[in-house]
Amino acid sequence: MRRCVSRSLGLALGIALTATPLAAQSPPEPGTEPAVGLSQPGTAPSSPLVAQLTAPVIEWRVENSFRFFVDPKDTEIHRQTYLALAGDQKRRPVLESERELSARHPEGWAATMFGQTCWHNLRNLHACPNGSNYINPDSHAVVTSIKGVDDAAVSCTWITAPSSDDPGTAVTQPCAEPVRLVVPYPKGVEVRVEIGGREIAVTRVRVRDLLVAGMGDSFGSGEGNPDQPVRFSRERAADYGKADLAGYPARVGSWKQIGDKEFITENARWLDQACHRSLYSYQLRAALQLSLEDPHRAITYVGVACSGAEVTAGLFLRYKGNEWVPKPPDLSQISAIAEAQCADREAPMQDLPEAYHMGGTIADLKGGLVLRKCAAEEARKIDLALVSVGGNDVGFSRLVANAVLEDKSLLKSLGGWVGHVHGQAQARAALNTLDERYKALNRAMHNILHIPWNESDRVILTSYPGLALLSDGKAVCPDGWAGMEVAPALKLSSAKAREGAVIADRLDAVMRVSAKNHGWTFVDRHRPDFLGRGICAGFTDNAFSVADDLRLPRRTDDGWQPFNPADYPPYASRQRWFRTPNDAFLTGNFHVAGPVLQKALKLETFSWFQLMLAATYSGAFHPTAEGHAAIADAVVEKARTVLERHGQGPRTYADR
Repeated sequence: MRRCVSRSLGLALGIALTATPLAAQSPPEPGTEPAVGLSQPGTAPSSPLVAQLTAPVIEWRVENSFRFFVDPKDTEIHRQTYLALAGDQKRRPVLESERELSARHPEGWAATMFGQTCWHNLRNLHACPNGSNYINPDSHAVVTSIKGVDDAAVSCTWITAPSSDDPGTAVTQPCAEPVRLVVPYPKGVEVRVEIGGREIAVTRVRVRDLLVAGMGDSFGSGEGNPDQPVRFSRERAADYGKADLAGYPARVGSWKQIGDKEFITENARWLDQACHRSLYSYQLRAALQLSLEDPHRAITYVGVACSGAEVTAGLFLRYKGNEWVPKPPDLSQISAIAEAQCADREAPMQDLPEAYHMGGTIADLKGGLVLRKCAAEEARKIDLALVSVGGNDVGFSRLVANAVLEDKSLLKSLGGWVGHVHGQAQARAALNTLDERYKALNRAMHNILHIPWNESDRVILTSYPGLALLSDGKAVCPDGWAGMEVAPALKLSSAKAREGAVIADRLDAVMRVSAKNHGWTFVDRHRPDFLGRGICAGFTDNAFSVADDLRLPRRTDDGWQPFNPADYPPYASRQRWFRTPNDAFLTGNFHVAGPVLQKALKLETFSWFQLMLAATYSGAFHPTAEGHAAIADAVVEKARTVLERHGQGPRTYADR
């Protein structure tokens, strides 16, 4: 197992030409234990012409620090992108990484990754394709290297110490090459390096694996940013049943009419189809970033956020999502996370009729409330719980509808798909009871998900950014159809948008106070970053790029104007950080199978309604991937502080 040492041992071990005391040398990378070298402090050089030895140092990192990705190569793409950031870019690593990735992949980077994750879309649970224990790993692969051995021809022997349940390993190969080792978790292992039978370095390799849970609504799920967006034909156009609804961008494929089987086959694809949950979610991006910042840290991510969810229908009660799928979510989000915590242990259903309706103020939770739960000693501890919820509880989506649907629109009489429209009075009434909902959620965080009461700051509640605010933070987008001409019924009312901004500020205030009362961490640093980046940011003529053009391409006798939809880059960097209805149509293009729509709506013709769904349920009025990245940066900033407070701070990469 051990090989003879090269005759040039002195050079191989990094002997310098000028003497440098060991005490003056650069310290090893944070997180590594002092290495043992051939020359120790106080030992004189064997010759005045030979300098003292620079002690070799073992460096290591987790091979796949974001365990949600099955393939370590996917994590490595994000790690290398992060490490390549320079200067001020490091202050906003998620946003700057997103920009770097989108520059290389304007069609989106997630399309090649979302199919290889530890989320099983058909079974609605976190499970890895290779059958490994995702929630409670028993080992991690690490990549180790030795620094301070300069001769590439010399061989090093890597030895892990044996234990009662691990015989240990010994690997001999050139010192210049990294070594992949499988390290038991959580106890770790001692690793030492020898050259010619002589120990030159030793360290303890122990991975820190954190469990990060993400829950909540469409802002948590990544709505508006499908992992695989819709592709459009360069030549074909679509007709939505009326003379003025012709010449629309048409999907690729052999479909014959909108809504048929071949048409639906070309739908946008999501990590979770029912919930419109994607890899672009700020919750996932925050967890991913935390995994990249510490070479000795791994993140186990459990994400269950679902577009349309509320504290009641979604977190406490089963909610099937906003897109029809053969097997929708079968558990509430709280139960789904509890089941994940318990992994292969039983998480029985428990009847909780009185614990969470807060004296009857939350009528939806009165009687019949059943949640999954396992014993605290059997549940894996949650290190961070990322929460985005409250907007749907106060009907914010309905406020948006009120601001963009013309008063006499037929859609105001249609519930269900779009939701009932209401104004400030209804929203204020809902705001008055929102804290009671947060209080119920707080109880569940501690009693069901077992977050210790004295560690409530591990719950991170994220504020909603302003939708239509201009750069001064006071004025809102003007009246008009900019970004909304996809459907005739849409037109922005500046007055109603201002009313919505007032309610949004009140919602933010309630969230802040509730978070303080419950000891949660509140995140709102990103809100100023969205000023001037709302739904009206862009150009209606002479746009510098297709991404910043607010117009929707339409085909006439003169061809496509103002651009061919096949050239639309859904993930290119742009000024606006919210999807307009036009953007949503060109990115998600949500349509419903004809038979489903016929069953749901008793209409003689529904082509025009498909158009409305494509303009709204495709993620309109939700953050773009850049917007999610900006939110993730704000969350990561607070998450670092929380983890450091609990002794889980990072061991960072050295500056490069």
